[in-house]
Amino acid sequence: MVRWLRTSKTASVILLLLRLWLGWQWTLDGFHKVFGAKPFDASGFIHGAIAHPVTGPTGNVLYGPFNAFLQHVALPASPFFSFLVKWGELLVGIGLILGTLTTAAIFFGLLMNFMYMFAGTVSTNPLYVLIGVLILFAGFNAGKFGGDYWVVPWIRRTVGGWFHKSAADGKIV
Repeated sequence: MVRWLRTSKTASVILLLLRLWLGWQWTLDGFHKVFGAKPFDASGFIHGAIAHPVTGPTGNVLYGPFNAFLQHVALPASPFFSFLVKWGELLVGIGLILGTLTTAAIFFGLLMNFMYMFAGTVSTNPLYVLIGVLILFAGFNAGKFGGDYWVVPWIRRTVGGWFHKSAADGKIV
């Protein structure tokens, strides 16, 4: 399955459609947070996640370290995390729509989806994760019909050239 996702032209067309749909969803979510009438503030969400942590059948908290992170890191730095969420959602969406740095965009999109789920929010996150995992496994083929067609080879030439040059000089980078 992974080989087909990474090499098939049919898969790249299917991934294009999935990527565009998912990118549109992320872009809309981020756009409303960045340019909405009311400034986006994640502190209310963080307070709710701390007050009502995800619990198991016996009532024990399932993600204790994550809840501690929310309470001691995310809540005190909520303006920073509000900035990360709103711009992160917008940039993930734009990256997916344009097919530019697709693997990086979907990685950060999945990271945000998992943070929402650890905080107890289900909504559309499992669907986004399912599609995101397919895009992530496909790698370059997911952005083949997009900016990655030009950007990824340029990055490989540029960054790869740095490593080959330093290896030839005997220097470790």
